[in-house]
Amino acid sequence: MILAQVLGTVVSTRKDPALSGPKLLLAREVDGKFEPAGNFVVAVDAVGAGTGELVLIAAGSSARLTEVTKDRPVDHVICGIVDTVEVGGRDVYRKHAGSRG
Repeated sequence: MILAQVLGTVVSTRKDPALSGPKLLLAREVDGKFEPAGNFVVAVDAVGAGTGELVLIAAGSSARLTEVTKDRPVDHVICGIVDTVEVGGRDVYRKHAGSRG
């Protein structure tokens, strides 16, 4: 699993027919402090994520195991929206608070 932040939407009018329908989002991996730290990825959105949200991304063959991505040519899927991250018994990220611990 990859922890990432959604940066925006990717629009592609010419693509494999199997990719017609699902929303494509641009996301970037984050580090333990929730700062940009990794690669940019284009991921199929299986959960209704939006710009700015912290999400969980499955990659590789696991990305094709959701109902939205089954039998589609994808390498990354957003399969969860993060509500809270707890480290050492302390919340370090809370979605609804809009900030880090």
